Amino acid sequence: MASQGVGSEQEPLLGDHTSGSREWDIIETEEHYKSRWRSIRILYLTMFLSSIGFSIVIMSIWPYLQKIDQTADASFLGWVIASFSIGQMVASPLFGLWSNHRPRKEPLIVSIFISVAANCLYSYVHVPASHNKYYMLAARGLVGFGAGNVAVVRSYIAGATSLQERTSSMANTSTCQALGFILGPARTDEVQVSQGNIDHVAVVATNVLFFVILFIFALFETILTPLTMDMYAWTQEQAVLYNGIILAALGVEAVVIFMGVKLLSKKVGERALLLGGLIVVWVGFFILLPWGSQFPKIQWEDLHNNSIPNTTFGEIVVGFWKSAKEDHNDGPVGCPIEQAWCLYTPVIHLAQLLTAGVLIGIGYPACNVMSYTLYSKILGPKPQGVYMGWLTASGSGARILGPVFISHVYTYLGPRWAFSLVCGMVVLAISLLGAVYKRLIPFSVRCERSQGDSSSTVVGHT
Repeated sequence: MASQGVGSEQEPLLGDHTSGSREWDIIETEEHYKSRWRSIRILYLTMFLSSIGFSIVIMSIWPYLQKIDQTADASFLGWVIASFSIGQMVASPLFGLWSNHRPRKEPLIVSIFISVAANCLYSYVHVPASHNKYYMLAARGLVGFGAGNVAVVRSYIAGATSLQERTSSMANTSTCQALGFILGPARTDEVQVSQGNIDHVAVVATNVLFFVILFIFALFETILTPLTMDMYAWTQEQAVLYNGIILAALGVEAVVIFMGVKLLSKKVGERALLLGGLIVVWVGFFILLPWGSQFPKIQWEDLHNNSIPNTTFGEIVVGFWKSAKEDHNDGPVGCPIEQAWCLYTPVIHLAQLLTAGVLIGIGYPACNVMSYTLYSKILGPKPQGVYMGWLTASGSGARILGPVFISHVYTYLGPRWAFSLVCGMVVLAISLLGAVYKRLIPFSVRCERSQGDSSSTVVGHT
């Protein structure tokens, strides 16, 4: 009776459920099995196509923003990127709640239509005569609102798989997302379980950890284009091309990691992989700290005061300005003089950036899929739409704060402060994981332990 209402490792959360019965129908017909996995694979495709759309846009946002509105600066870029996550954060709990009470195809279809309309708006934000940057802000926010269907997708997959299938399915979902970055049916009612309560400490802790994981990756993808343009004097076209290649390579790496964690998690467990992933991410950001005696090339064109008291310094300024104008007809390149840290912060060497990218590309996908897997196992055979909505909202909150944080800290304090603060944040996340490590266990295991403790207590009193 210990397994009653809890479900075994082989039993999917979906099943034939009759009123008044608390037992799973553990005999799954072949037709139902095929239908279940057909639906899951359709959602794999949905995630893949959604990621293609996101990857096509993300690297070109900064150059596109600069071209449509000259008043937009790097700080506004943070808000544009964050607007996607604001929309997703608002939509995720709503779509999750909707999917708990209605067929999941309804919020999925609505969200897809919103996404199509929003992307059409984004492609025409250059048409208005003024305030173009605000139109882009609104368009990205609507695209993010449509992307709130991720909560519905994750909730369905969590509910349609057994505990043994869960890690593999979540990894496959993330693999489809990663493939999208590289290449640019009604559900039955969920079983209501009366026995056992969800460990809300573990739920909250997992949300916080997921927030940090998404936060740090949002930092990386936001800062990559401005950082490389400042450090290596790349033009807009070069930055879009080279960073696109870097992210594509990281996408290939992520696919390999997603496939590897499915096998490795069976040997070491999800919690250990999550911890290891955070450590690898910390090392990656630590490597990004600037050092040495070489400094980035300075961009001087934006100086408006032509009267320079120091003649020698003035000659240097004019020399840099002329060199930039001769080499690049579309404007100067290098680190803007308005960013005072450019004058005293050493350059981040390309080898540093690539090494850090490889490490972050290992740690992030491992942490991402393990967070989703642990979260769904902690929730157990409960309706997960709203809970998954909050997890997605947590990730969206990270994608809101991450770009705003990094754009401001990077602009005013530079990469040394920015990446040092990120390292500190990852250390706090590792500490939190250590504190709740023993609580991050599947719902069924927790209930069995509780029932075992209760039985021991009764025997002791007897």
